[in-house]
Amino acid sequence: METLVFATNLSRDFGRHPALSNLDLCLERGQVLGLLGPNGAGKTTCLRLLSGLLAPSSGRIEILGIDLARRPLAAKRHLGYLPERPPLYPELRVDEYLTHCAQLHRLPRRAIPAAIATAKQRCGLEDQGRRLIAKLSRGYRQRLGLAQAILHRPPLLILDEPTEGLDPVQMRELRQLIRDLAQDTGIILSSHLLPEVQSVCDRVMILHRGRVRFDAETRAARPTNLWRVRLGGETHIMHLTALDPVAGAIAIGPNRFQVELREGSNSSDLARAILRSGLELFELVPERTDLERTFFDLIGAEEHA
Repeated sequence: METLVFATNLSRDFGRHPALSNLDLCLERGQVLGLLGPNGAGKTTCLRLLSGLLAPSSGRIEILGIDLARRPLAAKRHLGYLPERPPLYPELRVDEYLTHCAQLHRLPRRAIPAAIATAKQRCGLEDQGRRLIAKLSRGYRQRLGLAQAILHRPPLLILDEPTEGLDPVQMRELRQLIRDLAQDTGIILSSHLLPEVQSVCDRVMILHRGRVRFDAETRAARPTNLWRVRLGGETHIMHLTALDPVAGAIAIGPNRFQVELREGSNSSDLARAILRSGLELFELVPERTDLERTFFDLIGAEEHA
């Protein structure tokens, strides 16, 4: 596969404060890498370094084999960047703004109309060309910010908190758009929302206090069929035999059980089976994945069960 980004020993200090320390990163075409961590973990600093907006205190960054420090203009031609707050001009119309961005990307004049039409189509902005940016909703502004980032068809996209401030419907739509773009692009995105990273990323890197604490593919960290159940009364494991068609259970404490759903069953089936058995259901929650346990252990926020 084609390597899009290769960073080694990447560090950035602000005065005496190390915002990022000794980060190594490699991204290939078709991959979506999520930078996960609490606020202040170093995610935005990392993205600004990779996009060339900040110079590293030490380390090296290559974009498609081009040294970002030595040949910044040549390297930046291959990437699109969406900051947390898109650089929009509210007094412009959508088409005017995208034309301006296309000129900044140095697209040939004859290629600009087609590039704008393609970007709007991919971002769901086909009918918004004449609208003032000031009149757009937050979701459409995020779409417009993404459109400017993909105008020049870069092989690499860098997205900083792309769903920040969106409602659940807008978040779902933007996540689907990111997955669609990932078919022929490499994407690095930051988030402090674990479900967002799990839903769109192939790989996750957890940052904490400027250092990489975890780096692995997310496939093994997808939600499982394991659930934790707490029942009322004096409930024994034998009382759960009625659940056999739906799930198998093991006792993990007084009136507490770990339940594994059988193939074809879901949590609603489990809840109905428990209630039909005459048992009192006090709690039904999914078991955390390995990624969730790692994340909360690292940031010191693990719940005490």
